Amino acid sequence: MEQSPLTTSQLDESVGFLMGVTYRKLTNFLLQRLKNYDITPEQWAVLVRVREQEGLIQKELAARSGKDKPTTTRILDTLESKQYITKKPDKSDRRSFLIYMTEKGNTLIEQTLPIERQTLVDVTAGFSKSEYDMLIQLLLRIGENLNQLTKED
Repeated sequence: MEQSPLTTSQLDESVGFLMGVTYRKLTNFLLQRLKNYDITPEQWAVLVRVREQEGLIQKELAARSGKDKPTTTRILDTLESKQYITKKPDKSDRRSFLIYMTEKGNTLIEQTLPIERQTLVDVTAGFSKSEYDMLIQLLLRIGENLNQLTKED
């Protein structure tokens, strides 16, 4: 049996489509707010993960950031060239590097964290606490479902 193509109204109710559109809008909005700091939202998110736990290897950092290894490598190389992080060889595995914040990286996060927080306040304006909490729980559940589905493939 042939499936009919999605209509516009069906696409507007597609979780994947809506999440993609919203992600791009949010990323572009935050990019504009961060433009004076010479960092992209993608780089910023990885830098925050480094700050949360320094000394991680790249593979672990990629997993925590939700990015693949080549993307993480590119971002880390950029952050290192901007002197926001340093890479130190892992004594237990010479192929791996441990990632650490620099003072410059810590300063950048201190300066930009209020911008990111205000952006979240702005884009969730009108949400009650319970609505916000539910949104987070639903997004986490979708992510977990995707993790399970990709393990099966």
